Amino acid sequence: MSTEYTIRNVADDKTMQDALAVRRVVFIEEQQVPEDLEIDEHDKPDGETLHAVAYRDNQPVATGRVRTYDTGVGKVERVAVLESERGTGIGKKIMLHLEEQAKQRGFELLKLNAQCHAQVFYEKLGYEPFGEVFDEAGIDHIAMKKNI
Repeated sequence: MSTEYTIRNVADDKTMQDALAVRRVVFIEEQQVPEDLEIDEHDKPDGETLHAVAYRDNQPVATGRVRTYDTGVGKVERVAVLESERGTGIGKKIMLHLEEQAKQRGFELLKLNAQCHAQVFYEKLGYEPFGEVFDEAGIDHIAMKKNI
C-alpha cells in the first residue's frame, strides 16, 4: 500500500504555521539549531519566498522553500521531513515540486546548502557540489547547484 501525500503551496497563515511546525521538530528540536537562526526574514508572507508543505492524512510531514537568490537563480532552503516519513520518497516529491515551482517563476539555476549527510540525496536529484565544506549552525554543509 502506497502512502498518499498532498503538497500545497503556502497561501495562508495556517499552512505557514504547518511548515514552521515541521521545521521546529526537525531543525530546532532534533538538530538543536537555535530558533533565531532557523526562523528568518524569508518566513514572512511577502510573496518573495515560495513555501510548500506535504501532508499525509491532513497532517504536515515535510516542507521546503525556494526564494530568489539572484537573477534567474533560486535558492532551496529549509527542506525538512519528519523522522516518521523519512525513506518514503516524500523528500524527493517535495524537491520536485519546488523545482517545478521555481521553473514557473523563471529560475534557470537552483542553489542550496546541503547538510553533508544529505549530499547523496541531492546528488540523486541532479545537484552537484561545489566549494568547500562549511559550518552552518554547528552542522557541516556543502553548497550544491542544478540547472533546471
